[in-house]
Amino acid sequence: MSLLGARNDLPNPYQAGVDFGQLPPGRKWGSTASVTTAADNTIWVVDRCGNSGAGGTTCAGASATVNPVFQFDTTGKLLKTFGAGMFVSPHKLTVDEAGNVWVADNGSHQIFKMDQNGRVLMTLGKKGVAGPGNDEFDAPTEVAIAPNGDIFVADGHTGGGLAIGNARVVKFDKNGKFIKTWGKKGMGPGEFDVPHTIAIDSRGRVFVGDRQNNRIQIFDQDGRFLAQWFQFGRPSGMYIDKKTDTLYVADSESRDGRTNTGRFALAQTGYGFNPGIRRGIRVGSARDGSVRAFIPDPCPYPYASGSTLAEGVTVDAQGNVYGADFNQDVRKFVPTRARQTN
Repeated sequence: MSLLGARNDLPNPYQAGVDFGQLPPGRKWGSTASVTTAADNTIWVVDRCGNSGAGGTTCAGASATVNPVFQFDTTGKLLKTFGAGMFVSPHKLTVDEAGNVWVADNGSHQIFKMDQNGRVLMTLGKKGVAGPGNDEFDAPTEVAIAPNGDIFVADGHTGGGLAIGNARVVKFDKNGKFIKTWGKKGMGPGEFDVPHTIAIDSRGRVFVGDRQNNRIQIFDQDGRFLAQWFQFGRPSGMYIDKKTDTLYVADSESRDGRTNTGRFALAQTGYGFNPGIRRGIRVGSARDGSVRAFIPDPCPYPYASGSTLAEGVTVDAQGNVYGADFNQDVRKFVPTRARQTN
C-alpha cells in the first residue's frame, strides 16, 4: 500500500508553541533533535551540549559538567540530568516500557542503554568505528524496543544522497545478540536513504522514517515490507502513542526549491527537496495512515533550505505535543481546548 500526498491545509488544533524546560543556571540548549515521553509521563530530552563551545552541535570536548540528557515533568520542571562526557553527537533518545534510557550516538557509532541515573547497562557498536558489520554501525540514528525486548536500530545517517554508508535496520535480541539486518541504499520498497527515525506500533509493526526518500516505510519484525506512506512529509522524527496508535511525525526539512525571497532557484532543489510540502508536525493514525492535523512551521520562509521546527516529537498523557528543535529549542504545543500550564 502506498498513500500519497502530504497536505498543508489540515486543521491545527494546538496553541502556538511555547519554550519548554527549565535548564540549570547558565545552561543553554544545544541542538535538540530528540524528545520522548516515558511511561510515568515524564519528558526526556537529549541535546548536543549547548555549553560545549562548539555552538551546541557536538558534545566532543564538552566540559565534564555539561550533561546532555534531561528529565522534566510536564510543566517543564527539571527532575534529573546526566551523561556528561559519554557521547560525541547524541542523535535520538528512547525510553522503553521498563524505564531504560537508550541513546543513539551517531558520532561514536554506538548505542547506549542506561538506567534512569545514567548507569550504562549495555553498549552496542564499536567506539569510533563506522562499518557494515553485525557489531558495527555507521552513524546510527534511533532505537525502538519491542515488547519482548528485541532492539531495532535505524542505522545510516552518513549515507545520504551520493554518500557511501549504511542504510538499514539492525535487529538484536534483548541481550544485544545480533539477529538480522535488512535494507540497503535505494528508493525501492525495503531500501533506504537516511533511515532517520524508527518506532513500533501497538501491533508490533516497525515504522522507519526514510527521510531522504520523503516517506515512512512499515515492516513486520522480520523485515518484510508492508507499506510505504508519503502523506506525513519528510520524517525527521516519529512518536506512536500505543494506546491509540496515534502517529506524530516531525518534518523539519521539506522545501520546494524557493529561496528566502520566495523565488525558485535550481540550486535549492537538492537536499530536502519535497515540492509543495510545508515543514511541521503531522498527526494521524498508525493504523490506516490517515492524517488529521498539522502544526505548521512558524518560520517566515517555510519553503527555504535548512532545518527548522521539530526534528523530534512526542506527546504526553494530556495530549500536549513537544517538539525538539534542531536549532536549539524545545517547544510545547497545548491543544486549543486546554489551558496553558507553564
